[in-house]
Amino acid sequence: MNASDSKERNLRGDIVFVFALAAVGYLCWLARDVLVLLYVSALFAVVVSPIVRFVGLLRIGRWQPFRGFAILYLLLAALAAIVGFGFLAIPPVVRDLQSFGGEMPARLPNLVMKAVNLPFLDQLRASGIGTKIQDMMSTAATQLLVAAKNWAGGLLRIVTGVILTIYFILDGSHAYKWFLSFFPVAKRERLDLALQRANTRMGKWLLGQGSLMLILGIASTLVYVLLRVRYPYALGVLTGMLNLIPVLGALISIVIAVVVAAVDSWGRVLGVAIFFLAYIWIENWFLTPRIMKNSVDLPSLAILVALLLGFELDGAPGAMVAIPTAVLVAVLVDEYLVQKE
Repeated sequence: MNASDSKERNLRGDIVFVFALAAVGYLCWLARDVLVLLYVSALFAVVVSPIVRFVGLLRIGRWQPFRGFAILYLLLAALAAIVGFGFLAIPPVVRDLQSFGGEMPARLPNLVMKAVNLPFLDQLRASGIGTKIQDMMSTAATQLLVAAKNWAGGLLRIVTGVILTIYFILDGSHAYKWFLSFFPVAKRERLDLALQRANTRMGKWLLGQGSLMLILGIASTLVYVLLRVRYPYALGVLTGMLNLIPVLGALISIVIAVVVAAVDSWGRVLGVAIFFLAYIWIENWFLTPRIMKNSVDLPSLAILVALLLGFELDGAPGAMVAIPTAVLVAVLVDEYLVQKE
């Protein structure tokens, strides 16, 4: 075989490799939602695994009651917490709604009369705004149905993610060894050590995030009690838990708290708004830089960029795993790209 034949064969091999790579990239793009779900589940498994191991090592004397069933007990504890929260939070809301529904028959005629006697109502009818309002209401109803469908799909995705996370926790070591087997033996140990360092920093991130959630939950509960906002303890727990979702969780908490406070007085709305503005400033400029800096050792700009990219790629789940992903990337970059003396 001469040199020209060898060169031609290498050229054909390169062309086939490029087309195969393009085909794999296209298939990954088509299955991007599934791949993102797998990645998010795997990352959650990495973050939650230390908690599972800690629960499995708990002892009562010489007895280890949770060994082998730590995941089951954690799931039961989470389910019990959700059910308990529902029993504590839902009955007061239901009672208030029943009271409001009982008062509506007496208040409705007065509200209708006031609406009919509005001085600008005739002008609205003449200008055709009423028809536009009806069209807007019809569009809003259609969007509400679409949103309900999206919520159902989101709930199914959450359930699927939980199941995948459990599988990754149970069989993660085998998957991890299988992943490492793709790399040469000489480079495998170095990659393993780098990933173990990333795992340690991700565990510290979970501790830091839990600290932020606890601080916000306690502070908001105290404010709700002092302002005499309805359902203060339920709102405080919900506010702390939603802090797990960056940016979006805070917005949802603010909206819920303001709506509940508005039922009684605008003064309470103002108090809730002032609290959240002050807390967001304190968290962004004091708590988060200190806690997250000590936990994940990342610059504030890197954390912000990671959150934006994560939210853009996969919404709230993407934002939740954005910082652990940034930690993983930072460790790999430091290991393989940063020139060390």
